[in-house]
Amino acid sequence: MIDRSRSLPGLLLRAASMEVLAGMLLCGMAAAQEKSYPHINLATDYVVDPAWPQKPAGTAWGAMPGVAVDAHDQVWVFTRAKPPVQVYDAGGKFVRWWDDELIQSAHGIRFAPDGTVWLADNRSHVVMQFTPEGKRLRILGVPGQPGDDLAHFNRPTDMAITPQGDVFVSDGYGNDRVVHVDRSGKFVKAWGKLGTAPGEFSLPHSIVMDSQGKLYVADRNNVRIQVFDREGKFLAEWRNLMVPWSLWITKADEIWACGCSPMTWRPEDICLSCPPKDQVMMKLSTEGKVLQVWTFPLGVEGQEKPGELDWLHGIALDSKGNVYLTDIKGKRAQKFVPQP
Repeated sequence: MIDRSRSLPGLLLRAASMEVLAGMLLCGMAAAQEKSYPHINLATDYVVDPAWPQKPAGTAWGAMPGVAVDAHDQVWVFTRAKPPVQVYDAGGKFVRWWDDELIQSAHGIRFAPDGTVWLADNRSHVVMQFTPEGKRLRILGVPGQPGDDLAHFNRPTDMAITPQGDVFVSDGYGNDRVVHVDRSGKFVKAWGKLGTAPGEFSLPHSIVMDSQGKLYVADRNNVRIQVFDREGKFLAEWRNLMVPWSLWITKADEIWACGCSPMTWRPEDICLSCPPKDQVMMKLSTEGKVLQVWTFPLGVEGQEKPGELDWLHGIALDSKGNVYLTDIKGKRAQKFVPQP
């Protein structure tokens, strides 16, 4: 059989086709140059506020896993340094700090509906309740003693508190479960184990509850967010959206997640996404619909610039939509202002 594409007529035809294609491309480029596209931003941009916060001289910041915003738009950071709890207002002015002798390794920080502050310490194996002034009110778990029974946690990561005072703990690095404790501190139930099936976990790293009582768990190593009712019944899983490190939920039940793009395990990994491939935050509906995505530059350790993040770990929003992000390697809390 004759290969006509290699004959002289065939070669001439191919050359003519390439010339026509090139002409079309040039015409398209010329048209694009002549056309004036409207430079209207339909995507929301986020710009770092380099002046936030005004950290007092001599105040240390270490790895920065936790951040929360209270009802007055004050920003609370939970850092692996002394003092571990520091408070700044939305303009960056330092408000106060406090410490507690039981705090060993900061992780999650949350506000209960009654205004009290809850901390998860993954080295002391406890979660603790405080007044905003730093008076310790309650300890769940046994300080310094890991376990997986009714009285112990094993490196807990976060907690969600109901208006009735019940606490749901993501018990996290050691146990791969969620624990429900009632308002009196009594153990109610636990669910989950190490695995990849629905209802199982591999490092439940953060937990939030919506206004209807549904729980959302950042199942970090499994690259998904799982949804449960208050009894622990599995409702849904949102897979392959991101490696979720932390969650925040607004009064309007908008779920914000931060972490990195989906990744697979590497031979050297102990936990997935250490180091991450990029830095991402995402807004989702309570049905798991992605409403917004934004990425940030991944900084170089020790050389991070304003607006870059290095092991993005914590996320919180204030009433104006400003986003506060914290990182581990970057050892910073930063404020990002939306540009509509």
